[in-house]
Amino acid sequence: VQLQASGGGLVQAGGSLRLSCAASGRTFSSYFVGWFRQAPGKEREFVAQIRWTDGSTYYADSVKGRFTISRDNAKNTVYLQMNSLKPEDTAVYYCAAKNIHSMAYGYWGQGTQVTVSS
Repeated sequence: VQLQASGGGLVQAGGSLRLSCAASGRTFSSYFVGWFRQAPGKEREFVAQIRWTDGSTYYADSVKGRFTISRDNAKNTVYLQMNSLKPEDTAVYYCAAKNIHSMAYGYWGQGTQVTVSS
């Protein structure tokens, strides 16, 4: 699975961005797809994930109620809608995928930079 993340940029606090993660080489049909982020000087952290088969989602507490992960079956693409952005959301965001039977995310896309100005 090859993953291509896009949609990052510079936005003011309180604004919105939508990230996209497009897959090629295989469909997501038996996978979890997740978003992670890494801020300068910090470890990479989980943001959200979606199970492709039924669309069930899970979020980190820090983004719950502000971010929404969704999927488009026809486009084999996962989105992360980010609203009410805060400066602490500034990070490089990565999408990743794992087979539903895997413990760890094994497929990673390149990162996309999100910068939230105060």
